[in-house]
Amino acid sequence: MRPVVTTFFDPVTFTYSYVVRDPASQSCVIIDSVLDYDPASGRSNTASAEKIVSFVREQQLIVEWLLETHVHADHLSAAPYLKQELGGQLAIGAHITTVQQVFAELFNVEEAFATDGSQFDRLLNEGDRLIFGGLSVQVLHTPGHTPACLSYLIGDAVFVGDTLFMPDYGTARCDFPGGDARMLYASIQRLFELPDSTRMFMCHDYKAPGREEYCHETTVVAERQHNIHVHQGISEDEFVAMRNERDASLSMPTLILPSVQINMRAGEFPPAENNGVRYLKIPLNAL
Repeated sequence: MRPVVTTFFDPVTFTYSYVVRDPASQSCVIIDSVLDYDPASGRSNTASAEKIVSFVREQQLIVEWLLETHVHADHLSAAPYLKQELGGQLAIGAHITTVQQVFAELFNVEEAFATDGSQFDRLLNEGDRLIFGGLSVQVLHTPGHTPACLSYLIGDAVFVGDTLFMPDYGTARCDFPGGDARMLYASIQRLFELPDSTRMFMCHDYKAPGREEYCHETTVVAERQHNIHVHQGISEDEFVAMRNERDASLSMPTLILPSVQINMRAGEFPPAENNGVRYLKIPLNAL
């Protein structure tokens, strides 16, 4: 079945969020939402999330699931706000526990912080299926960018998070804790085994050189034949060498420090300290 996909783009973080609807009912899921955040002032707002809220209410949709493809390092999740306003259960990959353990130590978080993924309503494993209306979400574990990355196959559409970008832009970095270029190569090959016509939806686009418009949708066959990093004929060793060299030249994402601290908590802010203020930490010379 062909789900109805509505796209929301945040140009500040180059992030695509999706409302995916069952065409035979009012049921939907929301994938990879964005909470706006100004790093200079430390202030957040819900302007981007409000666009999704307004759309869902105008269309009289029922939100069954709020899905995260992984713990994002480039934007904050708006899942708690959307859950408050629209309902639904929040889900992420079960390997979130690995990510939480790594970053709980790095940020020296409060002792009460749980690293068992219990901040989320559901932890997802390879092969799990979630139902909304007459459609199902098939969970694919696609690690490499992070150990917890998932792709969501819904009818003829797959939402790949940061595993792949548009064919003219390439693939995701693998130098975050737990990232692995060989794992990413294997995950991509698995996605390439989906039917050629499968619609593939990106989480980000940065406009490749020479392209004037942002893009978010391609197909499995287009990626397999034309992805500049990993098209047919590129060996695993060639890909790993390219990815490692490229990653060594990349700067850290602007919002990595606030994003990881918030997103590993399922989008919630750290608890307030004894003066009533919540704080994010900046580890010095640690990354």
